[in-house]
Amino acid sequence: MFKSGISRTLGRSAFARPTSSALSSVRPTFKNNALQALTARYASTDAANIGKIHQVIGAVVDVKFDTETLPSILNGLVTDNGGQKLVLEVAQHLGERVVRTIAMDGTEGLVRGAKVTDTGLPIQIPVGPGTLGRIMNVTGDPIDERGPIKGVKMAPIHAEAPEFVEQSTSAEVLVTGIKVVDLLAPYARGGKIGLFGGAGVGKTVFIQELINNIAKAHGGYSVFTGVGERTREGNDLYHEMQETRVIQLDGESKVALVFGQMNEPPGARARVALTGLTIAEYFRDEEGQDVLLFIDNIFRFTQAGSEVSALLGRIPSAVGYQPTLAVDMGGMQERITTTKKGSITSVQAVYVPADDLTDPAPATTFAHLDATTVLSRGISELGIYPAVDPLDSKSRMLDPRIVGEDHYNTATRVQQMLQEYKSLQDIIAILGMDELSEADKLTVERARKMQRFLSQPFTVAQVFTGIEGALVDLKDTIRSFKAIINGECDDLPEGTFSRFSPLYFPFLVIEQMLTPVQPPSTWLETLSLPAPRERRSWLSLKNNRCVKICRLKKPTHLVSQALIPVHFNLVLPGNLFFHLSKEMYFFFVS
Repeated sequence: MFKSGISRTLGRSAFARPTSSALSSVRPTFKNNALQALTARYASTDAANIGKIHQVIGAVVDVKFDTETLPSILNGLVTDNGGQKLVLEVAQHLGERVVRTIAMDGTEGLVRGAKVTDTGLPIQIPVGPGTLGRIMNVTGDPIDERGPIKGVKMAPIHAEAPEFVEQSTSAEVLVTGIKVVDLLAPYARGGKIGLFGGAGVGKTVFIQELINNIAKAHGGYSVFTGVGERTREGNDLYHEMQETRVIQLDGESKVALVFGQMNEPPGARARVALTGLTIAEYFRDEEGQDVLLFIDNIFRFTQAGSEVSALLGRIPSAVGYQPTLAVDMGGMQERITTTKKGSITSVQAVYVPADDLTDPAPATTFAHLDATTVLSRGISELGIYPAVDPLDSKSRMLDPRIVGEDHYNTATRVQQMLQEYKSLQDIIAILGMDELSEADKLTVERARKMQRFLSQPFTVAQVFTGIEGALVDLKDTIRSFKAIINGECDDLPEGTFSRFSPLYFPFLVIEQMLTPVQPPSTWLETLSLPAPRERRSWLSLKNNRCVKICRLKKPTHLVSQALIPVHFNLVLPGNLFFHLSKEMYFFFVS
């Protein structure tokens, strides 16, 4: 059985994949002629060959065959390792009937002379609805102790990208409910999104929140691929998905999980992303679905390729990466696309070594992405989460022809003010705020409020923060930031805009009424006001209109996420803080 940390956590499965003889007779059952042609391209059509292990070098195994007919490159070979099936993938032909292969599991226990069988096909994995709610490893074996995967077809993990004429060019925004993303670097439906950040800045939490929000707001199928990440995170994710009913053990699940964790050999980590992608391709091509593919972490895919490349004897390029880095990355990324049948929207966490965005691994990934979300350690140190850098994060979707003039103008104005604030930080650090002009002071104050208002509580982090998560509508986000830009919140203290401010608790709402009415049923009580002769010290009436103050029955996130319009003037005692004008948006702080 695959030596997965997830398998050890959940228990070892007693169910095995088909025998080597059965596997050798398997052919893809897709009706798609293109996929059948692909199989013919990648697979040898000859009868299964039998070879013997010639040499074992860590994760690389050399196999010698008795005949001149050798397995094709990328063919899968099968051998027995202490009663467990071990899958090998052909990588090189060395001459003298010897092929060099990459092991998909540990090679401890292998001996020279052991029999190896050529399956005649690339590595095959199960695809289809039966994979939903299940956890698999790189070769498609279930590792969740729930028996074999039923009702599935088999497909090779190696395939070509869809033809150009099959691809769709329509542009549509995928709303995530995360303010900083939807406003400044919106995601494309059917696009590729990169989540860049160093260690410990929140990449995995961000991806988990995206899974949670998109499952709630959009439905559809998702495939989560764990590439070289922590076993604990994979185990936690599986149980969290059960609690949130994304995975239903006794019902319909919405997500398939594929894990090749950091304790796996490099062969598994180098191929597990292709396993998850193959499952997503089935839902796109055969069922016409809009699929979400999450990859955590794409850097580990590159890292594993580097390890394998060294074992295969290739001369490394810059910083020790494999010379085929661009080819390996491009071969996978080009398969993630939108076709006329369906789409695959990919969100990929990208670890940035030493926070260096010029490192060849993240730099190569940049070229394939439609949007980049950069998580900054400097912003996380300010206590602002998600720690998204609003200036480094980019998206091709931020175009007035796609998102509209109002959204585009608001986003660019926010970025402009934040950039002006960044350019003034050195002056502030040396000379202080007092040396700035009045215009610059106003810019700094508004930019700092924007910076804090870009923070947001996450549902998946609620267990740590104790604050309920919020999914924010895009229209509310745009309206709120326009209010800050236009100076309608200049009198509010900076702390008002923090995700930890009192705005996340019950607050007072002012309602303007022409005639006395019964408070809505959502209000718990009407606050007692002073006697009529004293009321003018509390309320400033405009056009003889009556203003009533009421308290909401239960906590709400409305005010913390979207500012509420008010169309009257009000004077309140000092312990209540409002900023009001004839027509504006306001927060309440008690």
